[in-house]
Amino acid sequence: MKPFSAILAAFWMACAGPLGAQQTGPVVVELFTSQGCSSCPPADALLQELTGREDVLPLALHVDYWDYIGWEDGFAEPVFTARQRGYARAAGRKMVYTPQMIVMGQEDVVGAHAMELADLIMSHMRRPVPVLVSAHAEGNALHVMLEPTEGPVKGPFEVQLVRYTPLQHVQISRGENAGRNVDYANVVDGWRVLGRWDGQGEARFDATIDGDRPAAILIQQVGFGPIVGAARVLR
Repeated sequence: MKPFSAILAAFWMACAGPLGAQQTGPVVVELFTSQGCSSCPPADALLQELTGREDVLPLALHVDYWDYIGWEDGFAEPVFTARQRGYARAAGRKMVYTPQMIVMGQEDVVGAHAMELADLIMSHMRRPVPVLVSAHAEGNALHVMLEPTEGPVKGPFEVQLVRYTPLQHVQISRGENAGRNVDYANVVDGWRVLGRWDGQGEARFDATIDGDRPAAILIQQVGFGPIVGAARVLR
């Protein structure tokens, strides 16, 4: 088996390949993970590698179904477990697991399979983006603009506001990862729906936003469908 550093080096080379078309929004990668999962640290490290790219939006969603094993994940939220289960139902699966990465609300990657993830990211980078998203904050006021790129798109869609903390360091003293010090990147700590959009034309959404944590907007088909557009919130 290759050392993880060699896998990451190959991953970066794959992601640096030539694009077939200009990208107009970041590729969203959601990692469902847990501090209590012994298989998760390699996937956590891989997600952290992705934070160095502007063309990828990596998000760590900590689930709570590992908490009973001996270590309670302080970042876990039932809503993230529900989101993962929603993806499973949409795909016709009965089980959820960690670590799992989901790319643009569509394909999933089991574990820390770097090259499979790189291939999926590159595939999405080469596709036309159905919706251009722009989002900027002025003080506590958030303004979001949506524009279909090639005419109306089939909705409805949810306009989702995601908040996250760029880096969290945890010393784990119990459970499967007892004794490990782990860095967690882009830890999601807020998720709310700003409204629904029918996809038929340009639209604007206004909301309030507090604090200085990074934020992003995702446009996702209702029912845990594809993410058709995304943007980081500019300040």
